[in-house]
Amino acid sequence: MEWRVQAIRGATTVSENTAAAITEAVIELLDVLETRNPISPEHLISVTFSVTRDLDALFPAAVARRRPGWDAVPLLDVQQMHVSGSLPRCIRLMVHAQLPVLHGTVSHVYLREASALRPDLKFSPVPLGRE
Repeated sequence: MEWRVQAIRGATTVSENTAAAITEAVIELLDVLETRNPISPEHLISVTFSVTRDLDALFPAAVARRRPGWDAVPLLDVQQMHVSGSLPRCIRLMVHAQLPVLHGTVSHVYLREASALRPDLKFSPVPLGRE
């Protein structure tokens, strides 16, 4: 199979605006992302994190940069556009990676309260390469 550039989306929420809560949520999100998709740091082209305006205790990219091999990955933090009534304390990400899979087999990851953002993805497929 040929390798392709793929985008993988994900999101999670935190219970409070603290460095500890953000760290825990980002680690969980990235652990699940790596478990459900055949990626390793050398496959990553870039990762963009966005946070709602009520999160300012820590940059999610600072957490990701501490992962083995992630120190060379281009990471970016941005503030999510505020929409009245939207999900609070939410961290989203978009990963661009070189993967040996087709579009439909990428597993997007929505955890905690963020699972409400994409109810169609609530029941994720079997992790790739782990059938």
